[in-house]
Amino acid sequence: MGSASTTDPDQGHPRRWAALAALCTSLVVVTIDNTVLNTALPALATGLPASTADLQWINNAYTLVFAAMLITAGSLGARMGQRLALTGGLTVFALGSAIAATADSAGQLIGLRAVMGLGAAFVMPATLSTIVTLFGARERPKAIALWSATAGLGIVIGPIAGGLLLEHFSWSSVFWINVPLVAIALGAVLVLLPPMPGRPGGRLDIPGLLLSASGLAALVDVIVQGPERGWLSTTSLAEAAAAVLLLAAFAGWELRTAEPMVDIRVFAIRAFSLAGVLLAVTFFALFGLLFVLTQYLQLVHGYSPLKAGLGAVPFALAMAATAATSARTAARLGTRHTIAGGLALMSLGLAGVSLVSTGTPYLVIAAAMAVVGAGMGLIMAPASAATVNALPREKAPTAGSINSVVRELGGVLGIAVVGTVVSASYRDHLEAALPGASAPATDDLTSAHLVAAHLPAEAAGRLLSAADQAFTTAMHSGTWICAAITLVGAVTALLGFARTAPAAPSADDQPDLGQSDQEQSDLKQSDPGQPAVAGADRTPAGARG
Repeated sequence: MGSASTTDPDQGHPRRWAALAALCTSLVVVTIDNTVLNTALPALATGLPASTADLQWINNAYTLVFAAMLITAGSLGARMGQRLALTGGLTVFALGSAIAATADSAGQLIGLRAVMGLGAAFVMPATLSTIVTLFGARERPKAIALWSATAGLGIVIGPIAGGLLLEHFSWSSVFWINVPLVAIALGAVLVLLPPMPGRPGGRLDIPGLLLSASGLAALVDVIVQGPERGWLSTTSLAEAAAAVLLLAAFAGWELRTAEPMVDIRVFAIRAFSLAGVLLAVTFFALFGLLFVLTQYLQLVHGYSPLKAGLGAVPFALAMAATAATSARTAARLGTRHTIAGGLALMSLGLAGVSLVSTGTPYLVIAAAMAVVGAGMGLIMAPASAATVNALPREKAPTAGSINSVVRELGGVLGIAVVGTVVSASYRDHLEAALPGASAPATDDLTSAHLVAAHLPAEAAGRLLSAADQAFTTAMHSGTWICAAITLVGAVTALLGFARTAPAAPSADDQPDLGQSDQEQSDLKQSDPGQPAVAGADRTPAGARG
C-alpha cells in the first residue's frame, strides 16, 4: 500500500476517493447514533426501567464525553496517525455499544454511553483531517462537500432506522445495530485507507489535555443541565464560572508552553474563527428545530416514530443535493455568498415552520424542511473547507477537532435554548387556555397526553386540544429564534468574509478557496497590505507549523 507521505500536493493520494468512502462510512456510524437513541427513549423508560433524569443522562453522557474529548482526541490522533485513531475509536465505540445492549440498569447504560462518546471523539475529527492529508488542493472542496453531505444524512437517517428497529425489536436493537455498522466501517478503513504514520512530537501536553477536557466538560454540562437546574441557579452559575476559568487557563497555558497541544493563535485568523462561529449557528438552528419538530410530528400529528423519522426525508434529500454540489457553487459564487445564501435559505425555511398550525398538512411542513435542508447543504462544506484552508496542512488535526467541537456546542446549545423557550411558552399558553390545568400536564406535551389518557373523553379532548395548540404556539417561538439567528449569521457571513480569504495551508499546497474571480479582485484592492495570491501564507507566525 502507498502511504500518505507519497501524496502529491496537487493531485492527492492515488487511492483518495476509495479512502473517502471509508471515511464517510465511519462518519455515518457515529452521527447516526444519537438520533437513533432519541427514538428509543420511551422504550428505555419502561424496559430498564429509567426515570426522566436517567433518560437525560443516557443521552447527555455521550454528548458530554464526546465534546470534552474532541480536542484531546485530535491531538492524540495526530501523534498516533489518523488511521490508527479511526480504527481505535471505532473499536471502542463498537465495544461500548455491544455491552450497552446488554445493560440491565440505567447506571450501567449511562457509563457505557460515556465510553461510546470517547470512541466517537477519535473518529469524527480524524475523518476531516485525513481528507486534508489525502486530497490535493483542487479536489479537496469536492471531498469535503461529500463528507458534509454524509454527516448531515447521518443525522436524519437515525430516526428512520430507530423507528424501523423499534417496530420489530426491543430498545437494545438501537445499540446492537452499531456492531455490524462498525464492522463495515472498520473493514473499509483497513482495506481502503492507506497507512498514515503519526507525527512524532515532544512531551505530551498533560496540563493542556486536562484543562481542555475539564473546561469543555463543564461548559457542555452547564448548557445541557441549565434548563433543568435553572440558568441562574447557584449550581449553573458556579459551573459556568468554572468553565470560563478552566478554558482561560487552558488558553494561557497553551500560549506559554513550548510544546502546546493546540496552538490557539489560530483563532486570530478571521476566516478560521468566523467559519467556526457560522457552523455553530447552523447546528444550533438544526438541532433546535429537530428537538421541537419531532415532538410536533409524533404528538400533535400523532405520527409513529417511523413515520416521524420519514418526515425528515425531504430535508435529507435537499441537503444531500446542495451539499454534493456546494463546491461548484462556492467556486462560482464565492465562499461568502454561498455560506450567506445557505444561512438565508435556512432562515426562510425556519420562518415557514414557524407558521404551521396544529392541522397543517404534511406536504407544507415537508416543503419548509426541504428549504432548511437545502440551505444547510450549502453551508457545511464551504464553512468546513474555510476552517481547514485557513491553517497549514500539518495543523489539519486541530482544524478537524475544532470543527467538530463547534458543531457539537452549537447543537447542544440549540437544544438547551430552544427547549427552555418552548417549555416556558408551552406552560404559559396552556395555563392561559386551561386555568385549572396543573402539573404534570403543564410540564410538557408528552405528560399532557399521558394525563389525557386517564381522563373522561370530554375532559381529555379539551386538554389535548389546548395542549397541542399551546405546544404549536410555543414551537413558533423556538423556530423564530432559530430563524433570527441564521439570518444574523447570513449578514455576518457577508460582512465578515467580505475582506477575508482563507490562508493557504502551505506554500506548496495552494487550495481552491472557492472564491470567485471578482472576490479575489476585491480582496486585492481592499487589503493592499496583504498578499492577494491564493497560495500566500497569511498564517500568523505563532500559528505556523
